[in-house]
Amino acid sequence: MNDQSHVPVLHSSAVQALQINPGGVYVDATYGRGGHTQSVLNLLNEKGRLLALDRDPEAIADANKKFGNDQRFSIVQSNFADLTAVIEQQGLLQQVDGLLLDLGVSSPQLDVAERGFSFSQDGELDMRMDPTTGLSATQWLAQVKLADLIDVLRTFGEERYSKRIATAIVNARDEAPITRTGQLAEIVKQAHPRWERHHHPATRTFQGIRIFINGELDAVSKVLASAPSVLKQGARIVVISFHSLEDRLVKRAFRAPMPPADFPRHLPLPEMAAPVWKALGKAVKANEQELSENPRARSAVMRVAVKL
Repeated sequence: MNDQSHVPVLHSSAVQALQINPGGVYVDATYGRGGHTQSVLNLLNEKGRLLALDRDPEAIADANKKFGNDQRFSIVQSNFADLTAVIEQQGLLQQVDGLLLDLGVSSPQLDVAERGFSFSQDGELDMRMDPTTGLSATQWLAQVKLADLIDVLRTFGEERYSKRIATAIVNARDEAPITRTGQLAEIVKQAHPRWERHHHPATRTFQGIRIFINGELDAVSKVLASAPSVLKQGARIVVISFHSLEDRLVKRAFRAPMPPADFPRHLPLPEMAAPVWKALGKAVKANEQELSENPRARSAVMRVAVKL
């Protein structure tokens, strides 16, 4: 599959929202397959710099192949939850002009069956963004307690039939290990009592398990909390989210005040705490043309803010 199939959702809008300064410093914290990276580099001069992050070893290999010879570019294999540590190692704290976060699973991860993210094609049930660390979905499902599985499907998948589906999964695993995406999708399909129009019945179950396996919401919370320490005053943050749980965290972060530097973390914020961000405009969604070209864009929401 060629790179043209991996143009990021809201691509032009996101790059435009960064308002690239040709000599500035930018961070693409979700490299994917470099769609945003390429566009930012196109706008930088020889003094500009772009640092990318990604958890996926395949993304790192792709970046080195495409941009390894570009002196303006560097990439670090890291969870963006560790953004502050990465930026500090690069000597760039308070020097970043713009931060881009394109959340969720990348198209290449969805399109390769053996990564285990997709219910639409059969493959090994893995779901890890970094396949070298942590438990795979197969390993987790083999040991998870029913109550915990119900909670994951309800909380992270927003699945209203979480108890019924989780019970079916546990009953099925008692008969045989669940090792394939097609196998899990069929279990959910049979257990789900009411299918949503235009949605596979396993959509929410796969979302919930994937988010839990990768600690996605925790990572989003951490990167949003650390972003102010990374960006310079007047810098922009652009976040593209793909479901309400992520978007809720973004909206909350953009409204949150900033405590004094020496304020104890365990105490509630004082009323005089200054705001951190100024949200710019309303949430942006894909237009009809993009939706017709890329159905995955239907749930995408982009929010932009400037650091005060």
